[in-house]
Amino acid sequence: MRSLHFVLGGARSGKSRHAERLIEAAPAPWHYIATAQAFDDEMRERIAMHRARRKGAVAGAWQTHDAPLDLPGVLEELPARETVLVDCLTLWLSNLMLNDHDPKPAAERLLAAFAAREGTTILVSNEVGFGIVPETPLGRRFRDEAGILNQKVAATADNVTLVVAGLPMKVK
Repeated sequence: MRSLHFVLGGARSGKSRHAERLIEAAPAPWHYIATAQAFDDEMRERIAMHRARRKGAVAGAWQTHDAPLDLPGVLEELPARETVLVDCLTLWLSNLMLNDHDPKPAAERLLAAFAAREGTTILVSNEVGFGIVPETPLGRRFRDEAGILNQKVAATADNVTLVVAGLPMKVK
């Protein structure tokens, strides 16, 4: 049965851990679609931390797929009934923008890929609109595009959870 769960939160809010707990309640195998790219030591450490957490689960249950740019394509290739966790939409969006891709058609293709899924899909995204107004035009454009993407995903999601200080709060 199709289920789309959207998990939002700020940086280090606990949103990824919450999403991992949600997916581990669903039948394995679990597909983890990573959108991060390890361009520096800090990001390599973050990626290693996420991988280490997944290794503590049922042996062989997690299958990791990298999708820094073609997230819809990776989703379309996975079995439609198997459980998927996408972490995270805002990294994917920033990858698109920094590589001069138009986020609007990419977002539409992503929404179509979610609609075609038959199993459980859990999405993680940052809520970036709570902070200060970004200083640069690119920063402001990113904030706006992230807000628009989050609204579209939330509208189609069956469940929306906002995680604040490690506490999940049901929004929808």
